[in-house]
Amino acid sequence: MSIETTPTHKEEAVYVYEAPVRLWHWINALAILVLGVTGYLIGSPPPAIHGEASAHFLFGWIRFLHFGAGYILAVGILLRIYWAFVGNKHSRQIFLPPVWRGSFWSELVHEVKWYAMIAREPKKYAGHNPLATLAMHVMFVWVIVFMIFTGFALYGEGTGMGSWQYTLFSSWIIPLFGQSQDVHTWHHLGLWAIVCFVIIHVYAAVREDIMSRQSIISSMFSGWRTFRDDKPMDDPH
Repeated sequence: MSIETTPTHKEEAVYVYEAPVRLWHWINALAILVLGVTGYLIGSPPPAIHGEASAHFLFGWIRFLHFGAGYILAVGILLRIYWAFVGNKHSRQIFLPPVWRGSFWSELVHEVKWYAMIAREPKKYAGHNPLATLAMHVMFVWVIVFMIFTGFALYGEGTGMGSWQYTLFSSWIIPLFGQSQDVHTWHHLGLWAIVCFVIIHVYAAVREDIMSRQSIISSMFSGWRTFRDDKPMDDPH
């Protein structure tokens, strides 16, 4: 007598994203969305509304939401830097990409080929893959910090000399760029850099969730990275 057994499906799981990192990710995403929409409207204002000005405070609300979201973004990045020191090894990955390792660059080239649909199979990582690590590092460490600094420099013009915004940011950033309008231009260009990144980021996350060997989107909700095969991971975690 023979008995046929069906092999059980097993998915390995690794806890990658701690709760503060996940909370920061979604609050940061909402703040960037508000900043992007209101920033565009500040750069390209809507038509004036007819009637008594006191009854319409549309542009005032646009500026208020932009400034409020800017403060949330700034406080969020400070708390995220703090958590990079006290959190797990994955929490500091985007701050310290191992660019000194030759394997990092060879694996990054492989990921480029995978996204370009040249490589047949992606590699397996517990945290971000090398391409994602470098992209997150450039955008969340350098571009976001650039936007925060230039944003506060422009905001300091309104709060005036003697305010901490003017002292810490406007007093040296505006002369560094030449004039206020130059800071406006670079700040506006930063908006479009972030818009392009968000489009690519969402596309890559959805594509990887469908085609790669590990979970992507669900991991940013649960914190757990699950894998669809038993092959060893390509990163050292």
